[in-house]
Amino acid sequence: MSKRTKTNANASPLMVRLDAESKQALTAAAELRRISVSDYVRTVTVAQARREVASAREQTIQLCPDEQLAFWQALNTPAKLTPAQKRLGALMRGGK
Repeated sequence: MSKRTKTNANASPLMVRLDAESKQALTAAAELRRISVSDYVRTVTVAQARREVASAREQTIQLCPDEQLAFWQALNTPAKLTPAQKRLGALMRGGK
């Protein structure tokens, strides 16, 4: 019995809905590696999921460059206080 047969015998199906552009991106990436789309998705998503689980266990946040920039911009954007927050701030400063 081949390794692939054993893997398929123990495999559980997973269905994912994708738009045409996303599916084409997966297809192109799989072709670059010369593997099936299913093998590509399995290889990439399982590896990413394992990294995310390990990061969660280590309580580490890992962000790609775009996510880092968005996070930094969010931290540097002045907060917009709600009327209730403004009232609370006034009360804390001794005002009404």
